[in-house]
Amino acid sequence: MPSLRVVAARTSLSGVVTQPDRPAGRGQRLRASPVKVAALAGGLRVYEPANLRAFAAERSGEPFDLFVLASYGRILPGALLDLPRLGTLNVHPSLLPRYRGASPIQAAIANGDDETGVSIMLMDAGLDTGDVVLAQRVQIEPEETFGELHDRLAGIGAELLGGALDLAANGPLAGRPQTGETSLTRPLARADLAIDWSWSPQRIVDTVRAFSPQPAARATIAGETVKILRAHVALDGKLVVDELIAPNRGKMSGDEYRRMRDERT
Repeated sequence: MPSLRVVAARTSLSGVVTQPDRPAGRGQRLRASPVKVAALAGGLRVYEPANLRAFAAERSGEPFDLFVLASYGRILPGALLDLPRLGTLNVHPSLLPRYRGASPIQAAIANGDDETGVSIMLMDAGLDTGDVVLAQRVQIEPEETFGELHDRLAGIGAELLGGALDLAANGPLAGRPQTGETSLTRPLARADLAIDWSWSPQRIVDTVRAFSPQPAARATIAGETVKILRAHVALDGKLVVDELIAPNRGKMSGDEYRRMRDERT
């Protein structure tokens, strides 16, 4: 939780808002979000509103200076955005206006981009359309997965957020309007994870990287659906599956999976 740590260390933090506990795992027991766990461990007050408009009404009389949003996963109503006198900062993992929306990191990797970035944005009523206060370009490594890039951008975003907090300490925040190519990403659907073997090897590799380690790209091999975690294009241009998860089994290498299938036949 790099952004949470930065805000907690450098502001007088009145509370942390996160998603309510949700069923998870085979037993579908309620599980707290990682943000809640981290906030409680730090002795911070935690709010888990089911209704954000009602939550805004409850907090309307409190003197907030600034809100900070990072990977919250819900659209904030105008009544909530209007509460802090300096506005609401959003840590967004792309160079806005490219890849607005819910899945910017996955989209950048799946499209084979060699760079992305982080934008610290002042939120408005639109979907990731507010003015950009700070931004930083970031190279995407050739074999970098979603999980690896997500964690790296989280650290970079926290550092940028610290810079934005310094600016906010000196008065009203100012940003620049977004310019350039606009694109919008949406929440992931199961169909997005499916690999088509007719695709080029590089497109398959990029798709695998975009969803690894979770929720993982899916492919059908001899009638069996597997989750592919790592793959690469060999010197001869052919696709090589390096790591996967077969049904009812843990992670295994591509070679181990091939041996297992050979033993079955």
